Amino acid sequence: MCVVIQTNGPGYTEDGGDGVPVKMSNLSVVVITKNEEEDIGPCLESVKWADEIVVVDDFSQDRTLEICHRWTDKVFQRKWEGYAKGKNFAIEKASGQWILSLDADERVSPELAEEIKQVLRGSSNYDGYLVPMKFYFFGHWMRYGGLYPKRHLRLFRKGKGKFEERAVHEGVKVTGRVGCLKEPMLHYSYENLNDYLEKFDRYSTLDALDKVDKPRYGRWYPFLRLPSEFILTYFFRQGFRDGFYGLLYSVLNAFYVFVKYMKLWEVQSGRNTSPHVS
Repeated sequence: MCVVIQTNGPGYTEDGGDGVPVKMSNLSVVVITKNEEEDIGPCLESVKWADEIVVVDDFSQDRTLEICHRWTDKVFQRKWEGYAKGKNFAIEKASGQWILSLDADERVSPELAEEIKQVLRGSSNYDGYLVPMKFYFFGHWMRYGGLYPKRHLRLFRKGKGKFEERAVHEGVKVTGRVGCLKEPMLHYSYENLNDYLEKFDRYSTLDALDKVDKPRYGRWYPFLRLPSEFILTYFFRQGFRDGFYGLLYSVLNAFYVFVKYMKLWEVQSGRNTSPHVS
């Protein structure tokens, strides 16, 4: 259970305990990019109030670098070695006392920005904070299907957190106490079907590779997961309450899980030992 930290509650004070105001800590925002010209501008615009923005780019071929330089001079180019390695490299380059990690298709809402500023102004007993995500699917905010409020650890003290090495869906591991923020981050993941399918192959392959060392599921397992995943998302997690978009998401997500485990079966059975990551 995640207990939301109030800015005037336990774990937060506006002074050092003796009535003396605490100096506001500085914040570094870190982002990794590759060909993100459509998203990176609004992303960086939403955090222009931060003390520092650090971008690590995988040699984009579009206008990503040009756009990033409008917001920051701390732009580094680095060959792709995985999401976690890129984000940890960005953290190393950051100089702030606190780190806020963003993806290019995410935005910090004005309400979340103010809440983060309150954490920076206060004396927090926490080393990291989970942030609820508002997931937008084809432009629709998904309230159900297990998608809201799905919390991710995005704000943490430098030196206390780093991304765990995973092929995809990498997360931050913090050494210390973790609290929760109330206001959401906005995640515009898939704009349309074409956008979804472009990411589908890459993510499902990386997801499969992340499970290669785990016990084998067998060739029939994906066929069992296909209907069960749909039932779980659409009925038990009440995806049907999101109407048309809830049905569409539940179908596509079930098929994603099916493909992911079919790719895993191919690798584990030796039928495809080197799957291509687009």
